[in-house]
Amino acid sequence: MLLRLCASVFLIHYAIAGLFASPNLGPATVIPDLITAVAGISLLAGWWTPIAGTVVAVTELWIAFSQTGDPWAHIGLAALGAGLAMIGPGAWSVDARLFGRKRLDIGHRAKGRHSTPP
Repeated sequence: MLLRLCASVFLIHYAIAGLFASPNLGPATVIPDLITAVAGISLLAGWWTPIAGTVVAVTELWIAFSQTGDPWAHIGLAALGAGLAMIGPGAWSVDARLFGRKRLDIGHRAKGRHSTPP
C-alpha cells in the first residue's frame, strides 16, 4: 500500500505541475499528464492495478523521451508503475474487495523438484 501511495502522490504531483508549468498547452503536453493523473488516482484507490501500472509505465516513458528537461524522475515513475503492475493489488484495494485477494503459495516447490508437499 505504501508503494502505491508514494507512486500515486508523485504521479498526481507531476501531472498537475506539468499542466500548469507550460504556457502553451498543446495536446502533446496535456494528454500524457492527464493520463498519468487518472492512472495515479486509479493506483491510489487500488482499482485496476495491473492495467494502471502498465499505463503509468508506458506514459511516463513517453513523457521522459518526448519532453525536454530531466527525464530521470519520469523513468523512476515508469519503473514504479511497472513494478506495481507486476505486484498487483494489495490487501487494502478496490481490486481485493471486488475480486478477492489472490495469494500464491510456492513453499512446496522451493524445497526441491521431487519432494512431496507437506
